[in-house]
Amino acid sequence: MTAAALPARTATTRDPAWLPRLFWTGAALVLLWPLLVATEFKPWVMFEPESLKVSGQFIASFFPPAHGADFLWMVAQETWRTVAMATAGVTLALLIAVPLTLLSTRGLSISALSGRMARGPFWLRQLVRWTLIVLRSIPELVWALVFVRVVGLGPTAGVLAIALTYGGMLGKVYGEILESGETHATEALLRNGAGRVQAFFYGLLPASAAELTSYTVYRWECAIRSSVILGFVGAGGLGQQMDNSMKMFNGGEVATMLLVFMALVALADRVSAWLRKVLA
Repeated sequence: MTAAALPARTATTRDPAWLPRLFWTGAALVLLWPLLVATEFKPWVMFEPESLKVSGQFIASFFPPAHGADFLWMVAQETWRTVAMATAGVTLALLIAVPLTLLSTRGLSISALSGRMARGPFWLRQLVRWTLIVLRSIPELVWALVFVRVVGLGPTAGVLAIALTYGGMLGKVYGEILESGETHATEALLRNGAGRVQAFFYGLLPASAAELTSYTVYRWECAIRSSVILGFVGAGGLGQQMDNSMKMFNGGEVATMLLVFMALVALADRVSAWLRKVLA
């Protein structure tokens, strides 16, 4: 029988993994249902006639956005204060995160070159990691409430709150990025007498610079959002003005500030893309 005479083999149309997929989908739904019940998740309430009426009135109040000269000048000033708060907070967070990262990264431990880290460096590393856990486990909003009572109302409380929480976040992620990268060059430098800082700059940093920079800019973007939220508890900036406008039911002013806020996030996204391209 020739090859042309052989019957064409039809491709199977059934997914061979359909049963495991069905099982895990069902298991996820079973686990998710108690969580939805516990949180009283009822999205259908939004589509009730009374809810739609209130939502429509609220959204309609956003138009047209406020565009008076005095108001726009005030928004520009508060926007600059918000960006300054976020930038200063992230800068202080870097001063916290970088030294703690150098201390907590196993790849930069000289004693670990033998295969097992010495007892002293091991417990120091654990202490540093627990410090990072404490810093990032307390939300910046809680830190802001504490610092508002210590230093008073204003951006200083917001800067300090962002510095502590983001210091813990940056330190944790920096350590994970560095430990997941290639460490042969770093080990070679340490074995040949280089210090921890030299091994970091010439071994780990070149391979991880783009990822570290991208995450740092992303955290700066998050800090801008946090600065707006912190304004609601008296930390100043765009968030405090938005809180005042919402309390006065002035939707046009809120809409203008939301547009400015979206522009800031878009700017941070473009900066991150540009830096990744430069460092690639």
